[in-house]
Amino acid sequence: MIQRIWKWAKKFAFYFLITTFVWVLIYKWVNPPFTLLMMQRYTEAVYDGKVGKGIMYEWVDYGNISSYMRVAVIATEDQNFPFHGGFDFDAIQKAIQYNSNNEDTKGASTISQQVAKNVFLWSGRNWLRKGLEAYFTLLIELLWSKERILEMYLNVAEMGHLTFGVEAAAYRYYQIPARILTIDQAAYIAVILPNPLRYNPVKPSDYIRKRKSWAVMQIRRLGGKAYLKNI
Repeated sequence: MIQRIWKWAKKFAFYFLITTFVWVLIYKWVNPPFTLLMMQRYTEAVYDGKVGKGIMYEWVDYGNISSYMRVAVIATEDQNFPFHGGFDFDAIQKAIQYNSNNEDTKGASTISQQVAKNVFLWSGRNWLRKGLEAYFTLLIELLWSKERILEMYLNVAEMGHLTFGVEAAAYRYYQIPARILTIDQAAYIAVILPNPLRYNPVKPSDYIRKRKSWAVMQIRRLGGKAYLKNI
């Protein structure tokens, strides 16, 4: 019995590794038509009767995304993005120390980890999903360029109710394409990303206004568009 279980476990592991490797490799060149998170959000909207016009999602290539938008998400989400291998261990250590001394919690997910979660996994916080997130993070860092990771993040990240990706967000909030977003518009979109279902960049609270000012300062501190040369 044990031998049979072990045999099936090895077979499952083999096919899992092959399938996920090919899946990630395909997405190195092919843009995902949808993600599991999109499906989850759409199902929730149907259940709540808030579908509206459906999912807003339109892929836009890296070169057609405002440079300010590209730098903005790095400045607000993961300033070491060009230099780490998927995990920012210094940020993780600081988050652990902060969370042990404060009631509110602070995350340390990199852009690569968020891509792994947004593209390949479902929303949740259990240990299985976190383990798979780490696995897919390593795979995309191995198989994709940093530019592809950033392009994927900007296209599939949840940026509002049933709104995914920067092109959809730019049209929803500012009625313009993502390629002409200004530094202020990019900063506003970037700072709502931790909770895009709660915050609105065109109706910002005092907290979001302060975060936007901080984001603009961080973009300039990093060197603005010149920072993208590191990717």
